[in-house]
Amino acid sequence: MAGTQEPRRTDTGSRIIKAAPDVVYRALVDPAAVASWRPPMGMRGEVLAFDAREGGTFRMAFIYEDDGGHGKTTDNADVFGGRFAELVPGRRVVELVEFESDDPAFAGTMRIVTALEPVGGTTRVTVSCENVPPGISEDDHQKGIASSLANLAAFIEA
Repeated sequence: MAGTQEPRRTDTGSRIIKAAPDVVYRALVDPAAVASWRPPMGMRGEVLAFDAREGGTFRMAFIYEDDGGHGKTTDNADVFGGRFAELVPGRRVVELVEFESDDPAFAGTMRIVTALEPVGGTTRVTVSCENVPPGISEDDHQKGIASSLANLAAFIEA
């Protein structure tokens, strides 16, 4: 049909973390923890604002550690913000995220659902990113999700 847009894709990743869901949840809603584990390999994070309550807002920057110059917002950084749409302790975090970019390929609101499922004495953490902007390649995004989940595991299991 004329005028209809292709639906945007959903990227997902999952990992078992050796901790109870409540422990994992705390790492999802603590700004210092998020700055530590969330940036994928090759980046560092800065929390610029963080109000972890339903309806609360956040703003972060992921800064590339090399001089490759491939950020969405500036040559070396991805800046994004949004709000917490849902917070269910020990179970689920839903974030609505927008990148700060002049490039329309990164426009729109991405919905990130982080689900926590108890598995014995561990937790299966599943991240689902819905409405992914077309400027983010699927391969890069999958690698980034896997890297962030590995960082989360290392942060919690240390």
